[in-house]
Amino acid sequence: MKKRLVVALTGATGAVYGVRILQLLRPLPAWETHLIVSRAGVMNLHHELGMKKPQVQALADVHYDIDDIAAAIASGAFRVDGMVVAPCSMKTLAAIAHGFGDNLISRAADVTLKERRPLVLVPRETPLNLAHLRNMTAVTEMGGIVFPPLPAFYGRNKTLAEMIDESVGRILGFFGIEIDGLVESWEGL
Repeated sequence: MKKRLVVALTGATGAVYGVRILQLLRPLPAWETHLIVSRAGVMNLHHELGMKKPQVQALADVHYDIDDIAAAIASGAFRVDGMVVAPCSMKTLAAIAHGFGDNLISRAADVTLKERRPLVLVPRETPLNLAHLRNMTAVTEMGGIVFPPLPAFYGRNKTLAEMIDESVGRILGFFGIEIDGLVESWEGL
């Protein structure tokens, strides 16, 4: 049976992270991706990457409407191996932190947490206010991982694409997915 990863894209800047995750998982036969894109995420995909919703949906094995709270991934009985929200808006972070399952992204994240499965949030906001920090703390206390996609300069990446891949490689590592050439491990000096 394939492993399943839920991938959600929200309206925060950084749509490239979610798209790149889908692109890298597409050729891996052991993994099946389940995609949700928020309405603001659709707008952001178009603005930042010139992509339309069907183009992103084509990168996933299964895709859902944001309002489909009866979808398979809205239930803990549907086995998935984790979820990543990349990028994660502060609105979505707040909904997850407070168990406010008003759409399929926040509901699927709630299910991921309650089932004790890996949940990685990739927030793209700066500077952070106290509400953002408290919501990040709440998600962390519930077992989620908050992963701002900050570049690691010791790898001496030369391009923006290399920086994105390095962050995506580290995100995928939380799910036991290692793709050669994405992450340079630190060996010390």
